[in-house]
Amino acid sequence: MTPARPGPPYAVTVVGLGADGWRGIPDASRAALRDAEVLIGGPRQLDLLPPECAGERIAWPSPLRPAVPALLAAHTGRRIAVLASGDPMFYGIGRALAEEAGDRLRVLPHPSSVSYAAARLGWPLEDVEVVTLVGRPTARLAAALHDRRRLLVLSADAGTPADVAALLRDRGFGPSRIRVLEQLGGEKERTGEVSTADDWVVRAHPPGDPLNLVAVECRQSPDGLRLGAVPGLPDEAYEHDGQLTKRYVRAATLAALAPAPGELLWDVGGGSGSIAIEWMRTHPSCRAVTVERDPVRAARITRNADRLGVPALRVATGAAPAALAQLPPPDAVFIGGGLTAPGLLDACWAALPAGGRLVANTVTLESEALLADAHRRRGGELVRLAVAQAVPVGGFTGWRQAMPVTQWAVRKPFAPLDPRDTVHTASEADR
Repeated sequence: MTPARPGPPYAVTVVGLGADGWRGIPDASRAALRDAEVLIGGPRQLDLLPPECAGERIAWPSPLRPAVPALLAAHTGRRIAVLASGDPMFYGIGRALAEEAGDRLRVLPHPSSVSYAAARLGWPLEDVEVVTLVGRPTARLAAALHDRRRLLVLSADAGTPADVAALLRDRGFGPSRIRVLEQLGGEKERTGEVSTADDWVVRAHPPGDPLNLVAVECRQSPDGLRLGAVPGLPDEAYEHDGQLTKRYVRAATLAALAPAPGELLWDVGGGSGSIAIEWMRTHPSCRAVTVERDPVRAARITRNADRLGVPALRVATGAAPAALAQLPPPDAVFIGGGLTAPGLLDACWAALPAGGRLVANTVTLESEALLADAHRRRGGELVRLAVAQAVPVGGFTGWRQAMPVTQWAVRKPFAPLDPRDTVHTASEADR
């Protein structure tokens, strides 16, 4: 009989705890905490451990994330256990530990507050969107607001429910039903009464327990501006001075850019920021930097990003191509203005990795000539987008044509294989 292989030499064990503390965790988690020579966690979590957990207790410093490498390095060779709330791999410290410890990390999870909340509310988790506001601005919640959508919002502190209610009301979702759930899974668990966001703000509910989660059933006001889940938001969703890629052209532009989760966009000549904002709204992990030389417009882009739920949009104020030098490498580039700036198009092309996409729009003949030349040299698609709207003409209706937009969309090719590189199949190698 083959003996069982010993487990890997874990450098760090992260243990999930609930509000019920020591009594709520399984035997394997208790054994790991008893065996640890070093116990790292928040003061509240460390206080939940009994005296039999005799390891050296260290409270996390603030800010937490930058301290992780140094703390782990300082205790190399010792058995380290890290305490986490609920499931460490769900918006928890587990991510940072995995990045540092790799396969030397062992995770012993506990049910998350989200799992408890779904159980208490009878909400199937696959039908619920989770938004965390822990260490993140409340404005990011706006991107998840859709009529009749259910949300579970992870709170940063006791003041988060009031912030959520205020944002819902400000964004036209005042009738939304909210419920605050506190100390889930613990002896002090409390599931509050259902209220509307409007009522919560008007009555100025006092803060409750800092360990809470907010359940939201979204209801939009009848006069609210409806924002869909795909690119092409109404033009009136944006604050602008006329420098705005209009709705139908914007939708076509995002389709050509083809955002995918985790990708980074350069939006060059940001104007009102609409392309970058709608790129980021396609998936929570999408990132964007918009480059705008006018400080007034740059500030306007920031306001639009906050309003539309993507406050993480980075705004680089400066003229391209000089302003591009310090930016992280993009997966895609959109050029919405400044095409005639010397070297801009070449700089954007050079910054793209193989497989990256570039889309450029223009309405002027001078810039159109540049795009025609680029299309001749590099390929891709060159199209003209024309939109007309029905408008009153006396007592009748006629078409008003907007300025046509010339668009060049291209994907940077991968380098051709060197003919000297020969790939042999197994059968060839056997000959």
